[in-house]
Amino acid sequence: MTRLDDAFLLRFLRARKFDYDRALQLLLNYHAGRKAWPEVFQDLKPSTVKHVLDLGFLTVLPQPDPNGRYILCLRPGKWKSNDYPFVDNVRAIYLTLEKLIQPEETQVNGIVILADYTGVGMSQASNPGPFLAKKVVSILQDGFPIRIKAVNIINEPRIFKGIFAIIKPFLKEKMAERYILHGSDLRSLHRNIPRLVLPEEYGGTAGQLDMCAWSRLLLDCEEEFIVEFCQPDPLEGVVLPDSMLFEGEQGSGQDDDSFRGLRSQLYYCY
Repeated sequence: MTRLDDAFLLRFLRARKFDYDRALQLLLNYHAGRKAWPEVFQDLKPSTVKHVLDLGFLTVLPQPDPNGRYILCLRPGKWKSNDYPFVDNVRAIYLTLEKLIQPEETQVNGIVILADYTGVGMSQASNPGPFLAKKVVSILQDGFPIRIKAVNIINEPRIFKGIFAIIKPFLKEKMAERYILHGSDLRSLHRNIPRLVLPEEYGGTAGQLDMCAWSRLLLDCEEEFIVEFCQPDPLEGVVLPDSMLFEGEQGSGQDDDSFRGLRSQLYYCY
């Protein structure tokens, strides 16, 4: 069964600064997202995204920044639309976030995203479209218990304005303000992420960018993810209130009495 123990529920409380109602909404969105998007969550384990990891699409830098925030490095230009479906990238990102969120320090401090758009052209810009972009944002912004403190974009091409125009309508104002566009100006990047935690490729002093270490770490956690994601959903058969559903899903009109037990667990787990 997917976890509903105190340590797991604390992730949602911390992500919403111990606002119990908002934490419950986040928890229900988390499970609703898994039900609404089976292409991402079915059989979700590291071995199924090894091709994404081998391509160098993402990694996590080995050292956190001075605020204790680990840095998720994305390189969209490494992916081409004829390599494999875009949804595989989403699966790899989700597995990475699930691993990152395990330590309490990350639950409190949040993470920073560094997205290097070197090599991104029209083929990548057309993926995802608005529908897929909305689902990705819905899961990462409203359905996952992690604080994304900043999104640093570097080496973005001219077409990035078009890419961001697709994403921005689905972002909350606070999140949209956390996007920082640096272009090729590494000094601008260093004002937001110190050189001491950045690899040489981005003007840092932390050695060369290692795309293999994080891949090995995830693949070594295969059994852990099988237990976490390849088991029956604890909310299977439970009808979610309409406010908790992704667009296009239908509720039954049932009120939220079914979730009193979850709400009580959130109130008393800390």
